[in-house]
Amino acid sequence: MTHDLDIVSRINTLYGQLRDAEQKIAKMILADLQFASQASISDMAAKAGVSEASITRFARAVDCKNVRDLKLRLAQSVAIGQRFYSEPPTELDGKHAVFEAVQVALEHSAALITDAVVEPAVEAMVAARQIVVFGVGGGSTVLAQECQYRLFRLGVSATAYSDPMLMRMAAATLEANDVVICLSAGGYSPDVQAAAEIAREYGAKLVGITVQNSPLGNMVDCLLPIESMETDFIFKPSASRYVMLAALDVLVTELAVRQKRKSRETLRRIKHTLDTHKQGKDRLPLGD
Repeated sequence: MTHDLDIVSRINTLYGQLRDAEQKIAKMILADLQFASQASISDMAAKAGVSEASITRFARAVDCKNVRDLKLRLAQSVAIGQRFYSEPPTELDGKHAVFEAVQVALEHSAALITDAVVEPAVEAMVAARQIVVFGVGGGSTVLAQECQYRLFRLGVSATAYSDPMLMRMAAATLEANDVVICLSAGGYSPDVQAAAEIAREYGAKLVGITVQNSPLGNMVDCLLPIESMETDFIFKPSASRYVMLAALDVLVTELAVRQKRKSRETLRRIKHTLDTHKQGKDRLPLGD
């Protein structure tokens, strides 16, 4: 047994092998993790309709040392959130609910990303020798790559990193006239924070697209604040990635406008090359 045993998974896996009394305990626990993690043995026994001795036997049956160890592991599971163990609340059905959630999140974050927060970030990027983008995880990895793709279209030297070791290595090569764009939908990204701290030691400027008053949000020099506005309905994909993408688009668009002549010429070259290759219409997306 390891210290990070997933007790809920263990109970579900062993359920069919448990005695009748132990199965009653398992049902009671899974129905209310909060109660089970705090209740006394007598209270747990009373709620499950079994003897106190059955509670002790159950703890050992699911590979816990004793009842105290069982309750500790249940408390760790509670920290994850009850919404991942119980039926989700009913939400609007159909595709319109997904669109509505994205729209609400975008409208809320639009009020946060003002000229006052965008301007310093753009100033730093205009003066940068190069820009690196750090993002770890499903959404942030993809958006780090997207940021790189958007920037090179403007003739800006940019590289995206998502591997923790490569981020640290890249950070160690930076100088005072470089910029790091740090991405995190929640603001808790230890690997990004560690690499950003290394970059800071070598004088690089840190631009963040993340949550205010978060570990990452508090350490960057220029912050484009976002809020993910997640709900208890765990089956709906997070709307935060749309918010982050919109913030990136704002940042890159402002940079392009600031360097109109350079941006226009680079985009014209790309358009010329793609039209020759695809023979498409004038208003097709540029390279998508």
